[in-house]
Amino acid sequence: MNKYKIIIGLEVHIEPNTKQKMFCRCQQDHFGKIPNSNTCPICLGLPGALPYINKEAIEKIIKLGLALGSKINNFSRFYRKHYFYPDLPKGYQTSQLDSPFCIGGELLGKKINHIHLEEDAGKLVHETIDGEKVSLIDFNRSGSCLIEIVTEPVFNSVIEVIAFLKELQLIARYLDISNADMEKGSMRLEANISLSLDGKLPNYKVELKNINSFKFLEKAINAEIERQSKALNSGEKLIQETRGYDEIKKTTFSQRTKADSHDYRYFPEADLPPVELDNSEIEKIKLKLVELPEVKRKRFAEKYKLSKEYTEILILDIKRANYFEEAFKLSPNLITSIANLMVNKNLDKDFSEPAGLIRKILELTKVDYANSSDVEESISKVLYENPDVIKSFKDGKGQVIGFLIGQIQKKLNGKGDPRIIQQKLLEKLHE
Repeated sequence: MNKYKIIIGLEVHIEPNTKQKMFCRCQQDHFGKIPNSNTCPICLGLPGALPYINKEAIEKIIKLGLALGSKINNFSRFYRKHYFYPDLPKGYQTSQLDSPFCIGGELLGKKINHIHLEEDAGKLVHETIDGEKVSLIDFNRSGSCLIEIVTEPVFNSVIEVIAFLKELQLIARYLDISNADMEKGSMRLEANISLSLDGKLPNYKVELKNINSFKFLEKAINAEIERQSKALNSGEKLIQETRGYDEIKKTTFSQRTKADSHDYRYFPEADLPPVELDNSEIEKIKLKLVELPEVKRKRFAEKYKLSKEYTEILILDIKRANYFEEAFKLSPNLITSIANLMVNKNLDKDFSEPAGLIRKILELTKVDYANSSDVEESISKVLYENPDVIKSFKDGKGQVIGFLIGQIQKKLNGKGDPRIIQQKLLEKLHE
C-alpha cells in the first residue's frame, strides 16, 4: 500500500436549518415526521406546480462561503440535473452547475472548489413485510434545502479528511447554519478516492456514498484503499464507480458505475430566475458572521493560558465558550477553577447564569464574600476610573456591564458576589 499515493476529494452535504424547503413552503425539518406527511405539489413535482427560491437558504450558503474565504458570485442560477431514481419525484434534481453561489475557499489548508445550493431527494426505506423484502419511499425530505461543499482532491490521509470534516461541522454550528447532525442526516459525506504511483490524479475515481458517521467514514476509506491497492498490484484496471461499505464484511461493494456530467443532461431551470446579488447585500450578511472556531481557539490559548485539551472542549459548543467568557468577566482571578469545574464536572450545566457558577466556586473554596461597604467602594472607584464606559452604557451599550463587573472583582480580589455587584452597579448607573 505504501507505494501508492492516496488522493481523496470530498463532497459534503449539509442541510441548513431554514424554516421551509428550497422551493416550496413545506417544513425543512423533516426528521421523525410521519412518512409523506410533509409534502406538497411543488416538492412532489406534480404538473403545473411552480417553484420559488428560498431566500433564507441563500443567506446561509453565503455565510458559509464568507467564513471559508470563498468568492461570492453576484450572478447565480439553477439547473435541472436529470437522472432517474425512485426517490426523485420530478425525474430531475434542481441544482447548480457553472454559476454556484460560492467559488473557491479554504479550510485547514485544504482548497475548496465551490459551494452550491440544491434540493434534496426523498428517502428509500428498505423493510421486510410479511416475510417479503420491500422498498418504500418517504418524500418528506424531497425538495429540502441542501448545501454541497465540493473540495479539490487534496487529501492524502483519513486523518486529514476527518479533521477537515469535524472543523466544517463546528463552523456550521457556530454560524447557526445547521446542526450538521450526522445521525439525523443533516450532514452527509461522500469521498472520492483514487490511488496513484506518481501523485497525479488518475483517470478514475471511486465515490463512497451513504456515510453517516466519522468512524464509518474511516473504516470505509481504509477498506477502499486496501481494495484498490490489491487491484492495482494484480494489474486490474479500476473503473469510475459508486460504492458502498459493508460494515459486517468490512469491504466496499459496487452500487453503480458513475455517470459523467454530460449524462445528467444539465440545462437551466426555466421556472426559476437567475439570482443577482449586489455587494451591499453580501456585506450585510458578512456583518452577521461570528468569531470562527480557529480564531477562538487561538484567542483562548493566548488570553486565558488554557491547555489545548481544555480549549478544545470549551470551544466545541459556542454557547459554552461564551458562558466561560462571561464567567471569566465576573471573576478573572477564578479562571482556573471556572475551567476545571466546567471541563471536569460540567457544573455550568447546573447553572443557567455564570454568576451561579461563580457563587458555587466561592462556596467550594470557602471564600467569604466581600462586605457591602467594600463592594460599594469598589463600584465607585471603577465608575470614577471609566467615564467613557459609563457614557457607552447610557448610549445603550448594555454589554459593558460585564467589563465593569470584571474590574470591580479585580479590586475585590474575586470575592464579590456577582449578583450583589450587578444589582448595586445598576443602581449606581441609573442614579
